[in-house]
Amino acid sequence: MILTTERLLLRKFILPDIEALAAVLGDPLFMDFYHAPLDRQGVERWIARNQQRYQSDGHGLWAMVLRDSDELIGDCGCIVQEVEGRNEIEVGYHVRRDLWGNGYATEAARACMQYAFTRLGATRVFSMIRPENRSSRRVAEKNGMACEKTIFWHGFDHCIYAKDKI
Repeated sequence: MILTTERLLLRKFILPDIEALAAVLGDPLFMDFYHAPLDRQGVERWIARNQQRYQSDGHGLWAMVLRDSDELIGDCGCIVQEVEGRNEIEVGYHVRRDLWGNGYATEAARACMQYAFTRLGATRVFSMIRPENRSSRRVAEKNGMACEKTIFWHGFDHCIYAKDKI
């Protein structure tokens, strides 16, 4: 276990998480903000990439699990992301669509931001969010992030939401 919040546990991904994570990353409506929904092999690669990040960086996206039921509902974490020639800590989050609006992304992202500031020594964190992804933008805003600018990254416009350590 990496982090706990009032309702959530964040832990490293394991291969048995594939099916539950596929319900998030394979959802065509949810993944409209990415290139395409992921199939089973794509989800396996997603988990493997984060397991590699655990080894190389000491952190990555973690499985987001409900404390009261042990159900995996998404992911959230801190990843090293290069944007405009600079490596910084990005806080990323994805929650299964039927659970949107319950505050899980906000709660998990807030814990990850704190983790980045206190455990990783970050002085700033950011989230890259497509302008049309109003739900994710709202999560960032609830956690005190503000859109600094919009950049063109990997074929799409992205708002750079950021927050400095206080």
